[in-house]
Amino acid sequence: MSDTKKIISVVGARPNFMKIAPIHFAFEKYKHLVTHLICHTGQHYDEKMSKIFFDELDLPQPAFYLGVGSGSHAVQTANVMIEFEKVLLKEKPDLIIVVGDVNSTISCSLTAKKMNIEVAHVEAGLRSFDRTMPEEINRILTDAISDYLFVSEKSGIENLRKEGVPDEKVFLVGNAMIDSLIRNLPKIQRSGILKEIDLKKGNYFLTTLHRPSNVDNKESLTTVIHILNKYSQTYKIVFPVHPRTKSNLIAFDLYKELSENVILCEPIGYIDFIWLVKNAALILTDSGGIQEESTFLEVQCITLRENTERPITVEMGTNHLIGSDLKKIDQAIMSILDGKIKKREVPPFWDGKAAERICETLVERITKR
Repeated sequence: MSDTKKIISVVGARPNFMKIAPIHFAFEKYKHLVTHLICHTGQHYDEKMSKIFFDELDLPQPAFYLGVGSGSHAVQTANVMIEFEKVLLKEKPDLIIVVGDVNSTISCSLTAKKMNIEVAHVEAGLRSFDRTMPEEINRILTDAISDYLFVSEKSGIENLRKEGVPDEKVFLVGNAMIDSLIRNLPKIQRSGILKEIDLKKGNYFLTTLHRPSNVDNKESLTTVIHILNKYSQTYKIVFPVHPRTKSNLIAFDLYKELSENVILCEPIGYIDFIWLVKNAALILTDSGGIQEESTFLEVQCITLRENTERPITVEMGTNHLIGSDLKKIDQAIMSILDGKIKKREVPPFWDGKAAERICETLVERITKR
């Protein structure tokens, strides 16, 4: 149909896939009105992991693959903009959708807006109030130029209002990443990962670390290793190692410091990873998304950061925001193991239908033009 609208959704890094997948499926209902295409910038350039995530989430192969790979923030941002502009010139979409806070998010938003193409930002309004984090800069700038701001928790509404964003641009829709979790639970429950690495429910900690504040200097990385080694005497520690963390463990010669009960592994596919989250005694992380997934799955999560852009996980969820002080981390772990756990309530609209709300809103508006 000649009057079909064209929407391009951008994925750049693995957390983006889980947010775009439910949106892609929600657009199926509007196929007669909207052509929905996926553009993978290649910001997370591990092809094997990208393929695993696409396959596990039942996503079609991306219509566009930019293949930008790694580089400094400036190099990566510039390369995405150059390659994405070519896609936009050829495809002339009516709207692009960006998610989260990675470099691809701001790169593609900026490129589209300079070509007068509307932008929808999914997971808008989240703020850590720490501008030393590259992700915070990406969030603030993307929100400032987006036409539709889809918010996952109430703090997002409050933050955008304080920043002077008109209410008619902002929509509290819930959490698209939780949509993916709910949709894939039957598959997740069939995961064989526990058997594969000889684990039982509740007999291990799950650790993920990649933030510069935790892994880019020897002292902070050593602090984490001390904690892992201490608790590895009674719990197995599963530690999928991010490429950044891996290179620093090598650079600081810290591999030899890790106890043999710390199970180091390559990054893990989505299905197996969520099953590891679900069955862990507790989680130690500096990731954003894991704070949300562990809250939904009612698993205690210790976040090794001074701030979080997802305060709902602390207020209503199972997230303990502890920072990087060795003594405080140790106390928090002991307290949880002693049974002082946080009960959680499911945050509003974390019901598996966020993507439906997003698509309904967008289709209603862009097809009226």
